[in-house]
Amino acid sequence: MKMNLLRSIVLLFALAFCPNVAQSQEKTEPKKPNQVQPTIMVIPYANKGEDLRTVLEADISRRVALIKVKEGFDSRGFTTVDFVAKLKAAEVDGLFNSDAQSDVKSTLVEYSGADIYVEVEAYAAKAASGNSMRLTLTAYDAFTGNSLANKTEESGQFYTDNFDKLVEKALKKKADEAQPEMLEDFLNVMQGKFTDIVENGRPIKVIFGLKEDSEYDYDTEVNPGNDMLEAVIDDWMSKNAYKGNYHSQGVTKLSLIYDQVRIPLRDEKDKNFSPNRFAQQIVKFCNSLSPTDNAAAKMKAERNVRGGTIYINFK
Repeated sequence: MKMNLLRSIVLLFALAFCPNVAQSQEKTEPKKPNQVQPTIMVIPYANKGEDLRTVLEADISRRVALIKVKEGFDSRGFTTVDFVAKLKAAEVDGLFNSDAQSDVKSTLVEYSGADIYVEVEAYAAKAASGNSMRLTLTAYDAFTGNSLANKTEESGQFYTDNFDKLVEKALKKKADEAQPEMLEDFLNVMQGKFTDIVENGRPIKVIFGLKEDSEYDYDTEVNPGNDMLEAVIDDWMSKNAYKGNYHSQGVTKLSLIYDQVRIPLRDEKDKNFSPNRFAQQIVKFCNSLSPTDNAAAKMKAERNVRGGTIYINFK
């Protein structure tokens, strides 16, 4: 009896003077959900007539802006691809076989392996009342070119030629005290769009057409099932769009348009799943079909992929 009483007194003493001990046994830190972050390459914005390969050489403001934005991403735990290093590697590998600006950018973005590329536009303004820097950040899906986030901010005017500080001022600017800093706000929007892609798939567009001399139209009955070609394609799309997420904009005898089809971000081997991969799957399926009135003949389709749009034409 005395022993039990002594134990009770000791327990009460521990609870009274060490409440955190008891609470620590009852409470645990909530687990934060795993958030998949994109790999990002920050690139300079190139005006018409400028070469993306040389724009940083003569413009200190763009060079500083590129560095500071990349540092901002790195400091927040994002994985980034170094633009200058990747550009040099691509040139060594002889990847640029055209002077077209769009080809240089698209080739470099594809070569980088990044999920997202962010274009940085920087404009330094000098005036008697002080110098300022205007920054515009735009994030794009590396595989479709779809815009994910956009933000423009100005540093304000200061009597300084230190462009590093002016860029930092712009990146840390707030619309008001209740709002996040410019870079933080940009990253939040970009991450939100990327998280939606991870969870629901990457949105693309698929347009089915016909070659001028095609023997078929989308009312043609095909095997298996003797259903119209349009219905067979729609059934395939419902089974192969990511999580069955797709939308048909309309159909005629000559065309079939899906204004949004979701495809996975990664394949089963955790490799990037591009629109071209999905296009290959569509063509393989289309080429397995045959018209009901000529079961021995196989239908032929060809593909063309431009950014986030897939064009499929039956011959």
